[in-house]
Amino acid sequence: MLLDSWVRFVTRGRGTPAPIAAPKRLVVTGFYRWVRNPMYVAIILVVVGEALVFRSAALLLYAAVLWLTFHLFVLLYEEPHLRGRFGPPYEEYVRSVTRWVPRPPKGEASGTGSS
Repeated sequence: MLLDSWVRFVTRGRGTPAPIAAPKRLVVTGFYRWVRNPMYVAIILVVVGEALVFRSAALLLYAAVLWLTFHLFVLLYEEPHLRGRFGPPYEEYVRSVTRWVPRPPKGEASGTGSS
């Protein structure tokens, strides 16, 4: 999930995951069709998985702190920046795809959407 998202930023977005060299195009394919923040979701899932494997409450707490940090960064920096950079296409994307909980792209839950 993480690697696929990185590759899409480079190949489709013509940039990198780093804010200093952000994609020049809005990336809405791959996992980005299911959730707006797949890189952050992937990282949180890895930490939660580790917490389960090692039965570690400390790792679960770390996952929660990570999510809160990512959430604040997304709300305070990323989303306003993307709205300014991509305008109406980003607004449409926000209306169509959830921020944190992956779900099938609209029209694909019944198998009618395109790939």
